Amino acid sequence: MIETSDLSKQFNDFWAVDGVTITVKPGQILALLGQNGAGKTTTVRMLTALLSPTRGTARVGGYDVQTQARHVREVVGVLTEQHGLYARMTGREYLDFFGQLHGLNGETRRSRADYLLEYFGLATMSSHRIGEYSKGMRQKLALARALVHEPSVLLLDEPTSAMDPESSRLVRDEIGRLRSSQRTIVICTHNLAEAELLADTVAIIYQGRILRTGTLDALKLGVLGNPEYEARFATPWDSAQLRPPPGVTVTQLGESSVRFSVLHPSESNPPLLQEFASLHAPLVAFQEVPRSLEEVYLRIMAAVQRDASGVGDA
Repeated sequence: MIETSDLSKQFNDFWAVDGVTITVKPGQILALLGQNGAGKTTTVRMLTALLSPTRGTARVGGYDVQTQARHVREVVGVLTEQHGLYARMTGREYLDFFGQLHGLNGETRRSRADYLLEYFGLATMSSHRIGEYSKGMRQKLALARALVHEPSVLLLDEPTSAMDPESSRLVRDEIGRLRSSQRTIVICTHNLAEAELLADTVAIIYQGRILRTGTLDALKLGVLGNPEYEARFATPWDSAQLRPPPGVTVTQLGESSVRFSVLHPSESNPPLLQEFASLHAPLVAFQEVPRSLEEVYLRIMAAVQRDASGVGDA
C-alpha cells in the first residue's frame, strides 16, 4: 500500500529527507520514530502529495505521488498534529463539510457521518459545537474526518500529542480497531510505549535518513541481542552445579537469582527447567526479562550520536 524508494526532499541547501526507502503492506501499522526535525512530517507530506519529492519515488495505494497526486489524495486520510477543527461548527456539520470537499453526494455524506459518529461514540454530541468537545472527543472527530471518504491508507502525525492519559487510551483503542479493517496506517510519534503497543513494524529516522527498520522482535534481537530469562529462587542458592543446556549462557548471578541469555528459548528452556528440578533448586519464578522499544531506540540513537561525535575513533 505504501512503497518508497530513495524518497528525498531538499529545502535550499538542507536535505530534510534523504533516501527514505520503506514498504508498508495492507493491514500493517508502521511507526515512524525520530527526534523533532528528523524528517517525519516532511515524509508524511510527500506521501500525501502535498510536497513534491526532490529525488526518488513514492507510491501510495498504487498511485505515484508526483504524477497521480489527485488519486493519492482520494485513497489517503490524514490526521495532522494541528487538526484545524472549526469550533463553531457542530460535529455533523464538520463531517458533512469535509465530505463535500471529497466530492461525496448528500446521501453518502449523511450515511458516512452517521456511521462515523456512532463508531467513535460521538453520536450524542453530533449537534453540539466542536468548541464544547473535550480533547479526546476532538481527536476522535479529527480521526472521523480523516475516514469520511473511506481511505485505504491513514497517515497519523502525533495522534495523541498533548492529550491526557484517558483521552490517549481512547484514541489508541480506535487506531487498533481501524487496523482490523485492513487499513494501512503510518504513525509518526514520540511516544515509544504507544508505538510498541500499536505497530507491526518500526522505522527510526535521524537527520532525514532511515537508520533501522523492521518488526519489533527483529529490532530487539538485532540491537539488544538474544532474549534473556531470569530464574528467581525462594532462598539463596548455590548455582555452581548448574549445567545450562546448549544455547544458554549465564549473564548475571545473584544470591537468589540467575539470568541467562537464550539463543532458542523454545528448545532450551524446557531442559533448563528440568535441570533446576533435578538439582532441587527452590525455584519460584522463571520469566523473560522485558525489553522495550525504548531500549532499542535509545541504543540506536546513542550509537549514531557517538559515531557523529567521533568518540572512540583512533
